Amino acid sequence: MLIAQITDFHIKARGKIAYRVVDTAACLAEAVAAVAALDPVPDVIVGTGDLTDFGRPDEYELLRELLAPLKPPIYFIPGNHDDRAAMRTAFRGDGYLPADGFLNYTVEDYPLRIVALDTLVPGEPGGQLCDERLRWLDRTLAQAPDRPTVILMHHPPFATGIAHMDSMGLDGADGFAAVLARHPQVERVLCGHVHRSMQTLMAGRIVSTAPSTAHQVALDLRADTMMRFVMEPPGYQLHLWRPETGMVSHTAVIGHFPGPFPFYEHGAPIDD
Repeated sequence: MLIAQITDFHIKARGKIAYRVVDTAACLAEAVAAVAALDPVPDVIVGTGDLTDFGRPDEYELLRELLAPLKPPIYFIPGNHDDRAAMRTAFRGDGYLPADGFLNYTVEDYPLRIVALDTLVPGEPGGQLCDERLRWLDRTLAQAPDRPTVILMHHPPFATGIAHMDSMGLDGADGFAAVLARHPQVERVLCGHVHRSMQTLMAGRIVSTAPSTAHQVALDLRADTMMRFVMEPPGYQLHLWRPETGMVSHTAVIGHFPGPFPFYEHGAPIDD
């Protein structure tokens, strides 16, 4: 099973740019073109939150237009920049989002079970896993203890070392770790939010974040760091799952670069 992960698009109203710098719609169009050209084609695409910048209906309308070239099924979770009601309306026809409450759901149609977890707190940059959401996760994982599983969530359940991002982290991370420890079938946790590729271990499982399709958060590990972004190459991740190996993840950058070039010619290393 091949999963493409795209995240943190921050789509604005048509013609608007983010922070006076970033044309997030053009960035997503480039990402969509890159993912649409993949061979082999991903089985599914997951989007781990901050789909829009303000959670407005016109932003979701533009988002749907930009995503139209993608053929595989796409599954989204909300980020802190999203709005549950507007997102539910925008993707109602896709059939996977619940009609009310938190936007938690499962996808059961593939060798790897997908469990999507809503960490949104309306009006707040940080996320939360309250008792209700943790109970839902625990109960949902308990329903299929023998199914290899991946969890999707926007806010990563770990401190990143980037101070301003950690100030808007996840409340309830300890509770999440306790649930994770009870369910060894979970093979990976895929997150967004921090606009960078990061990995750590939690309860013996890799928890990772993916780069944004637009701007990246500046890598600054000083305690007094300012909230800043950089126009490093945007990216996405490919997660290849096989029963015999589990999940292997690749981070790809989006752009046009020279190559690919061969290492060998006529069966011998190129030496001139």
